[in-house]
Amino acid sequence: MKLAPFIFVTGGVRSGKSSFAEKVALAKALKRNGNLHYIACGRPVDDEMKGRIKLHQADREECGFSWTTWEQPNAIGNLATEFSNMDVVLLDCLTTLLNNELFREKSSWKNPHFQDDVKETIISDLECLRETCGSLILVSNEVLNEVPIDNPLVFTYTRLLGQLHQSIVKNCTSAILVEAGIPFSMKGSLPSV
Repeated sequence: MKLAPFIFVTGGVRSGKSSFAEKVALAKALKRNGNLHYIACGRPVDDEMKGRIKLHQADREECGFSWTTWEQPNAIGNLATEFSNMDVVLLDCLTTLLNNELFREKSSWKNPHFQDDVKETIISDLECLRETCGSLILVSNEVLNEVPIDNPLVFTYTRLLGQLHQSIVKNCTSAILVEAGIPFSMKGSLPSV
């Protein structure tokens, strides 16, 4: 089975990565005359997150192209049957998805088997999406450049995120780092926007 092109976009907080990913998705959808889908993993749990969600919604509305938004904080693989091989799917973002999966049960995050299950579930779900859509774009955050914090929870989260990043980049078509709104290719060529 042929898997869809897979683009990984990462960067620091407020680096412009989501905006860049949305432009890539729009360009791909226009090129293939496909539908645009947005998988939103964020939950509006506080004022900052509510504001960020509204900002992303406004950005998509302003592009002049219709997006289908899926509010899916976890179990993203369940959406695979909703897409066709003409559709462009943008998932925003891996760091939030990992958080939602890792803390879906209060203290299970401490169990190494649960941690492995979370990582494998995310990777498997991404593969399910790639099997059905025409193009998959995944946004993540670079939180691994910070000074390590002596906290087991933070250590576990950043370790899992780093492992996910490595696995995803190994299997993606392109990997892009966005810094101050400027995209840099880490793997493959920069997609057209």
